[in-house]
Amino acid sequence: MRISLRMSTAVTRRPLNVSLPTGLIEEARKLDINLSRACEQGIGTAIKAERERRWKQQNAQAIADYNRWVEDNGLPLAGYREF
Repeated sequence: MRISLRMSTAVTRRPLNVSLPTGLIEEARKLDINLSRACEQGIGTAIKAERERRWKQQNAQAIADYNRWVEDNGLPLAGYREF
């Protein structure tokens, strides 16, 4: 399942109660920030960050193995690099 961080009116929405610090709400309202959209963006960003963290964790051994291989053998196709 892929979650887009872009807002779309075509997305089915459902109401949700969220508790936020009063000062944060007041400041957002002073700045005309849409709280629902801000929450949506923040949750989307948190989901993306957690998925990246889990991917790195799940693939840590393969990444370490590849890095070790590069240390031992050099970069693949390094002879074709022009920089």
